[in-house]
Amino acid sequence: MMWHSPWAFTFLALIVAAVLYVFLRYNKLTSYFQFSSLEQIKKINPGLRAHLVKLPLILKSLALVFAVIALARPQEADTQIKRNVEGIDIVVALDISDSMLIEDMKPQNRLQASKQTIKNFIQKRFSDRIGLVVFAGESYTRVPMTLDYPILLNNLASVTTTQNIKMGTAIGVALATAVARLKDSQAKSKVVIFLTDGENNSGTIDPHTAIDIAKTYDVKIYSIGMGKDGETRLPVYVKDSFNRVRKTYKPFFSKVNEELLGQMAQETEGKFYRANTTNALVSVFEDINELEKSKIESTEFTNYIEHFHVWLLWAVGLYLMAFLLGHSVLRKGP
Repeated sequence: MMWHSPWAFTFLALIVAAVLYVFLRYNKLTSYFQFSSLEQIKKINPGLRAHLVKLPLILKSLALVFAVIALARPQEADTQIKRNVEGIDIVVALDISDSMLIEDMKPQNRLQASKQTIKNFIQKRFSDRIGLVVFAGESYTRVPMTLDYPILLNNLASVTTTQNIKMGTAIGVALATAVARLKDSQAKSKVVIFLTDGENNSGTIDPHTAIDIAKTYDVKIYSIGMGKDGETRLPVYVKDSFNRVRKTYKPFFSKVNEELLGQMAQETEGKFYRANTTNALVSVFEDINELEKSKIESTEFTNYIEHFHVWLLWAVGLYLMAFLLGHSVLRKGP
């Protein structure tokens, strides 16, 4: 409920002042007799009419209050927004090979840092279809492109490196899978965000063939190289003699193929990023969010539903009732 003319409520102060003046004047003008004793007078029942003698004045006062409310014009606003949205179709290809467990990025490792940043990125979109492809030695579509972000986020949260998937890093196969989700898209902008921390060492599709396929369907690739290069430690989880899972580490050499990832981006008019810290990864996605921002045109329509007539009818009704009572059963006179 809103008020079109709230200034009308200033008249309430005048009404209150007028009512007080009338009541005070009424008491002063009332005639009275003097008696030596009131004992007998108190036994007289004044009757219902005497109790209701001020009712017309009360009804007229309420009528004026309701008239002021009607003058303030109570109304409800029904607002509708029409949006013309230029949508973007996005597929996120996420490396889930064991090397993504290397603990050189917060909050835990490369995989958790990637998942948290992807989550934040999805939460900033509102009109773009987004899909999720995961890969190691092979790839599969975990979530096809959708606007149902809660389902997408729930699936992203459950991604681990312990999926039933072949070991290795099949960059070509993963890129081809991601592009396949976009080949029938009618969106003006089609994007693959490709995250990996390794080199292509598996799969039946050569990465350069996958790049050509992406170019054929006008898909831009934003490639991201995860983690630091060089000697590091890879977490390994083993069970001891008591069937308890324990974490140990083994030496591991991590290397991102920057040349390949750069070529993926350059040939498709995308961009290559190197993210060796969590902060750098966050900056990468913020950059992508700005580069691929949707264009929105909004037109707002507001329909106002008036309610003043209800209060006005009550005001007229109460005033007529007061007039009729004051000139009939509650009439004052000789």
